[in-house]
Amino acid sequence: MYTEMPERIEMVEVSPRDGLQNEKRRIATADKLALIERAVAFGARRIEATSFVNPRAVPQMADAEAVCEGLPEREDVTWIGLVMNRRGAERALATGRIDQLGAVSVATDSFAMANQGQTCDGSVEAACEIVALAAENGRSAQATIAASFGCPFEGEVPEDRVIAMASAIAAAGPVEIALADTIGVGNPAHVSRLVARVAEAIAPIPVRVHFHNTRGTGLANVWAAIGSGARIVDASVGGLGGCPFAPGAAGNIATEDVAYMLERAGIATGLDLAALIDTNHWLAKVMDKDLPSMVGKSGGFPAPREEERTTA
Repeated sequence: MYTEMPERIEMVEVSPRDGLQNEKRRIATADKLALIERAVAFGARRIEATSFVNPRAVPQMADAEAVCEGLPEREDVTWIGLVMNRRGAERALATGRIDQLGAVSVATDSFAMANQGQTCDGSVEAACEIVALAAENGRSAQATIAASFGCPFEGEVPEDRVIAMASAIAAAGPVEIALADTIGVGNPAHVSRLVARVAEAIAPIPVRVHFHNTRGTGLANVWAAIGSGARIVDASVGGLGGCPFAPGAAGNIATEDVAYMLERAGIATGLDLAALIDTNHWLAKVMDKDLPSMVGKSGGFPAPREEERTTA
């Protein structure tokens, strides 16, 4: 079902965690904190700062506590910590700096076992436990259903399974539930249909979306999701990102690409595109490579030439 397009979309900046977690080159804690400060400067007010996972499995996130120690004091920013289980949640809460826990459930048994060593149903139970633990400690929690649009091991994922998972997690009371296209196989028709069905099933809890641009459909999927009721969008500066446990899961949608598309369409994001592009160029130097973002390469909408302004 197509809904009226909103005036504003909330963006969640995931580059400090999902953007960096799959990079082989170890990024210094100072550079991660500099990226976070730049994200705040370009207007991000919800930032996935780090993840509390086994450092042997995801070495890039071994400095989670150090990152939290360096987070700026900002009452207007929500710091999100990704956690897979109770132990990770307790680590995040112990820092005293994480405002919101991000739980993850997985839509297939094969990927759930690869990603977090449990079944699909077990991942739902773990997500519900994390939501409850956050509430007990005066924090909020959200949950993401990974591989909602396709699994790297099992292929097609039944929509009814995703809806059932979302309904079960919704009963625990998260602030939102995200549908993640972990391996970038989604298409706008599928996205539109599934987002609408999940939004109806979990209302009034909002739907967030998390897309990878692995096959070039990321922006189209964002537009389809918004048209079907999603009101929160994850994105990563430069289009960095990937999952260590999902073969071929390359590239989140780029924050600057999403901001450009939505702002040009009259949908506010609260983000400063010029500062985003500047952050893209800075991050490319840190990573010592070009980043996938298209707007990072091309720039924003062209300004009128000087001669056109003076002769008009």
